[in-house]
Amino acid sequence: MKKINIPQILWIVILVAVMIIFMVPLLYMISMSFRTADNMYIPSLFVADMTIKNYVSVIRDNTNLIYNFLSSSIITVTTVILVTVFSAMAVFGFSRKNVHGKVFLYNLLLCTLMVPISGLVIPLTQINSKLGFIDSYFGLIFPYVALGIPFAVTILQGFMVAIPHELEEAATVDGCGIVRLFIQIVCPMLKPGIIVIVIWQFLTSWNEFFLALCTMTNARMQTLPLVAQQYNGSYFSQPGCLFAALTIITIPTLIFYAAVQKQFVKGLTTGAVKG
Repeated sequence: MKKINIPQILWIVILVAVMIIFMVPLLYMISMSFRTADNMYIPSLFVADMTIKNYVSVIRDNTNLIYNFLSSSIITVTTVILVTVFSAMAVFGFSRKNVHGKVFLYNLLLCTLMVPISGLVIPLTQINSKLGFIDSYFGLIFPYVALGIPFAVTILQGFMVAIPHELEEAATVDGCGIVRLFIQIVCPMLKPGIIVIVIWQFLTSWNEFFLALCTMTNARMQTLPLVAQQYNGSYFSQPGCLFAALTIITIPTLIFYAAVQKQFVKGLTTGAVKG
């Protein structure tokens, strides 16, 4: 008979317990979305009387829900592409090119990580108003890209340092130009870090609320996180519909993360080993 590995079993029990603790808020949100008004505030994770009327109400009342989904998709996908491309190019320049003042620029870029987005909402809204970007995709894409690049550069820098210079020198000797070197040599080596950036930026852009609230006033241009706010107010509140809307908003992120979970974990562990 195989010897029982007590430490391994103990770690599995601990991880399962931690997983359950972190899953409770998500399960409670889903449970609340199926409740009626009578049992809404019962302090229990599961109740007997369940209904799908909250979801029907959200889908029926929000005639712009498809447009809101398209807005979130366009803004998120565009932001992810721009952040990934620009951050990879920036890291390549900081690490391999003798750019004048690159140390100062790199440190200045990292300093922007310390500025909370809540402190930038009013200035960004004023800039969008001056440029005519209110109720425009660019009013959110440009700020999301600017706020996402510093974090992406920080992550990719560790992967870039681990790429041997000899590999690039050999490619250059063989006649590889700078563009081809970046696309065919550097980017594949940065793939684990790029995967982490794509997932992180997708979740950040999809769930952002504060800046979107100040930028998108047209009902058709609003992103999905703004849909839920109409069910919560001082004089009008529908908690069942609110949690149903939040669940609908969460579903795409869960599907996306489930599809790329292995790549995300692999990218994080690769970065940890290389760092």
